[in-house]
Amino acid sequence: MSAVASPTDHELMGLALDEAKKALAHDDVPVGAVLVRDGVVLARAHNRREGDHDPTAHAEMLVLRAASQITGDSHLDGMTLYVTLEPCVMCAGALQLARVATVVIGADNPKAGALGSLYHLGADPRLNHDLAVRSGVRAEEASLLLTEFFAAKR
Repeated sequence: MSAVASPTDHELMGLALDEAKKALAHDDVPVGAVLVRDGVVLARAHNRREGDHDPTAHAEMLVLRAASQITGDSHLDGMTLYVTLEPCVMCAGALQLARVATVVIGADNPKAGALGSLYHLGADPRLNHDLAVRSGVRAEEASLLLTEFFAAKR
């Protein structure tokens, strides 16, 4: 599942981390996502579940919606998603349906991860699309954001 991260991976994950920090402004779990096509950032988003009162307003879902609006297409073939936390089942399913090519993950999600931790929807042979996955890119920074957020809640 993991591969060696490139300098570009580190830089683009930095943009996703910047997005994650924005979620803190409306007391949302700090998760950020950036969708890239041919090295160009197409869309950026952060969790807005609490701010929007919407259980589906995960960073990944929002970035997919934005990119689909920009491209005028629900298929996002060849694109790479950078996300600070391993996607849940809902988001992994949406990435599958959107036909995103690659997902680069910061922190693993042992409680709800669907691209390697609990499930691996991106590599299920019963589904019609495979997702390449690279994990652990700037994982310490992504994990620290989440740890600090949840520690403050307690």
